[in-house]
Amino acid sequence: MSKLKYLALLPLLLIGATLRAQHGGDLQAQIVYAFHTEDNNGLEDLVQELRAQVKTEAADAALRYDLAHAQYRLGLLYAQSHAHDPQASFAGCIDELKAALEQDVKSAEALTLQAACYLELAKQRKLQAVILHSLALDRLNAALGLAPRNPRAVYFAAMDALDRAKPGSAEQQRAFAQLQLAAQLFEQASATRDDAPGWGHAEAYLALGRELVSRHDLLNARNWIEKALIVAPDDKAAQRLQAALLSH
Repeated sequence: MSKLKYLALLPLLLIGATLRAQHGGDLQAQIVYAFHTEDNNGLEDLVQELRAQVKTEAADAALRYDLAHAQYRLGLLYAQSHAHDPQASFAGCIDELKAALEQDVKSAEALTLQAACYLELAKQRKLQAVILHSLALDRLNAALGLAPRNPRAVYFAAMDALDRAKPGSAEQQRAFAQLQLAAQLFEQASATRDDAPGWGHAEAYLALGRELVSRHDLLNARNWIEKALIVAPDDKAAQRLQAALLSH
């Protein structure tokens, strides 16, 4: 292609890139909103729509990431409500990201989300828990090696460490400090990016709020829960925790 022809096409290429980015941002918003409002049916519909797109289109890594993200969120809702077995959702998330990582082996975001799905699947498959947890840590460590200050990678590493640490131990203190760091990194990051994943803020703030409640630091707990609701006003989990604190 000649330079003149390329320059003539450049505005159209830029518009196309902008529309694709906006589409990704819209999908993120739909997935996160359905999760926060605990809308199983809405997430199921999104998963079906994205699966159809992956089958009929030349699925790029971004589309597979969105499908994996929706499956991860749906699995969390299933596990919470006990409405369905969440294993298929977490396993589907892992498989979609395997395909995405074949296109970009150094995607910290894909590695982080896949780690999250491995961690959740380990909770469901007790006999395979050790292997699945090891795979999760491999992905998380790889993600943190590529992007040490990625807020989602720091958050999931902190939550896993908190889950496994003994109360009052040095490991628990380190995990708590890591969760605080994740919340700070989320505060510095955009929650509304269209061109890259921008989710996790509300979850990190709420997790920090819960941890502070367990430490009887109710004033700071309320502050972080309020921050979660500023980011995601319809987050039912944050609403419930806020109401519980206000009733005391």
